[in-house]
Amino acid sequence: MKRLLIALLLFAAPAAAVEIGEDGLHKQDWFAVTFKDMAEDLETAQDEGKRLAIIFEQRGCIYCKQLHEEVFSVPEVSQFIRDNFYVVQINLFGDEEVTDFDGEALTEKEMARRWGVVFTPTVLFMPETAPEKGTAEAAAVSVMPGAFGKHTTLNMFRWVHEKGYDGDEHFQKYHARKFQEAQQSQ
Repeated sequence: MKRLLIALLLFAAPAAAVEIGEDGLHKQDWFAVTFKDMAEDLETAQDEGKRLAIIFEQRGCIYCKQLHEEVFSVPEVSQFIRDNFYVVQINLFGDEEVTDFDGEALTEKEMARRWGVVFTPTVLFMPETAPEKGTAEAAAVSVMPGAFGKHTTLNMFRWVHEKGYDGDEHFQKYHARKFQEAQQSQ
């Protein structure tokens, strides 16, 4: 009995473990499963009153794991994203077809190259309306290159949601202000 208990403890998944899909990528139940047609995905996001965010990840990415287990697992972060963003996941080295805003259809890995994505995780935040021409990379209102802590990640999503990119306050200044406000309210 004691050996069985020890074996169960050794092989038990950690509390913050996140589902891994067949493609080897971490999955959130609020990620949208789509045909990866950016114009359609943006339209769906608009219909739901949300912003489109495209997240690039890859199998075995330690930073993706960190983002999912330490940031997306925080209820305040995941709830804000779930409520305000329509998130589409793309595999940096995947072979599924992705259709860009200009109609160009390429595999995920070719689209990553086209959009200049070279690191995972990378989140591209799309505008509220579809561009009349051009690519998602050119249309992106902001990019989050890498895994950051919960405060930085949440503030980036908030900044995009509040359209901070249209104002004079750079994200770094916004983040510093929000962090200071949070510290003062404690």
